[in-house]
Amino acid sequence: MTPACGPEAQVGTGLEVGELGLEVDQAPLPPLNREALRQAIAGLPNAEVSGALVRVSGADGRWLGTSGVADVRTGAPVPADAHFRIGSMTKTFTATVVLQLAAEGRVDLDRPVQDYLPRLLPAGVYAPITVRQLLNHTHGLPGVPVPQKDPEWFLENRFRRFSPRELVSLSLPPGPRFAPGTRQEYGNIGYIVAGLLIEQVTGRPYGDAVRERILRPLHLRDTFVPGNDVTIPGRHAHGYEEVAPEDGQCPEGAIPYGTRCLVDVTEASQSVPWAAGEMISTAEDLDRFLVALFQGRLLPRKQLEELFTVPALPGASYSAGLTRYDIHGVIFWGKSGDRHGYNNGMGATRDLRRRLVYSVNTLHMGGDQPAIAARIITAALQGPSQP
Repeated sequence: MTPACGPEAQVGTGLEVGELGLEVDQAPLPPLNREALRQAIAGLPNAEVSGALVRVSGADGRWLGTSGVADVRTGAPVPADAHFRIGSMTKTFTATVVLQLAAEGRVDLDRPVQDYLPRLLPAGVYAPITVRQLLNHTHGLPGVPVPQKDPEWFLENRFRRFSPRELVSLSLPPGPRFAPGTRQEYGNIGYIVAGLLIEQVTGRPYGDAVRERILRPLHLRDTFVPGNDVTIPGRHAHGYEEVAPEDGQCPEGAIPYGTRCLVDVTEASQSVPWAAGEMISTAEDLDRFLVALFQGRLLPRKQLEELFTVPALPGASYSAGLTRYDIHGVIFWGKSGDRHGYNNGMGATRDLRRRLVYSVNTLHMGGDQPAIAARIITAALQGPSQP
């Protein structure tokens, strides 16, 4: 195992306290528990994960740790500045662009998306769906019926490209899941439509809007909208999928690793998630993005509040681009993301006094959140043990 490391540095207070205060009735934020973070990522690789990267920042300073291997062939350690596929954390970027367009008066959050994309959803089948309902997962659109997290399908189709409109057309035949605004059901389809909305309103690819409105102003030089590029640029940990041996041997193309057979799944088309999950970034860039976003440097106050507003529906936890988590009484706003070989998360208290970005390299696609992710999140918000 590559030992976890935790170089610690005090962070300037100018980025630590946003304009917005603590959540009502929130439990006090415990001191940063560096030992709990070290233990959370210890012992890698294991049967679930090959590597991990964690960055915690805020009022108590910064902790940065890595564990495991970036490349099972060479045994190279996970780089602290590794690029990784951020999966559904892309939704936060897409939502931010839509909210920026709303602030400019180019999009009305209460207006039906059918007014902007009149031929996308069949008339008479789909009731009016507002732009806000796209962003907070209350739209009722059926999910994309592409089994992208099924290992067999993925290995046969990993470089296949889908267009966004093709994905929408594949999704629509079953009809609405529920009447818009009556339930919340998480999925990618709303953000694929939101990407098309951005393109319709701006006349440009949605990726251009993300780059011009977020990445360049914030100098996020290690964050990318890959489009048709199947690679991950720069230093990165590889993603792997464990496959079963055949006749006691690893299948062709698989890497023997101890008693396991691993297929490198790092390179793959990201056209299925598209504006809902295709982006690549680093822990440092995502932390900088969270700070700017929560401080209101990307959105006026009215639109910023959309990020922190969860619909009043049973079981709802998603806002327009974020998720509200209650972790031992501490309210954390963030987003998780999952791609083949990568499971990630970012989040912060609303006042930015505690921020977390992590990425772990999972060995089994399509499953539940890996146990190590839960340990990381708990450790980031768990105070030191009492004597």
